[in-house]
Amino acid sequence: MTMHIDADRDACISAGNCVMVAEAVFDQDEDGIVVLLNDEVPAGEEDHAREAVKLCPAGALREAP
Repeated sequence: MTMHIDADRDACISAGNCVMVAEAVFDQDEDGIVVLLNDEVPAGEEDHAREAVKLCPAGALREAP
């Protein structure tokens, strides 16, 4: 089963933890707001994506059903 992440760009506070933990999944735009690189988390990056969700200080990330 493929993993999906939802990112609430309005809630993002530009901390960058997601990019530091899962750079294959997340990036930041010119304002530092989270950008999802793919609709689906790449194979082998699921643990990194879950860690990014846990570390997000704004709670802007969540694993989608």
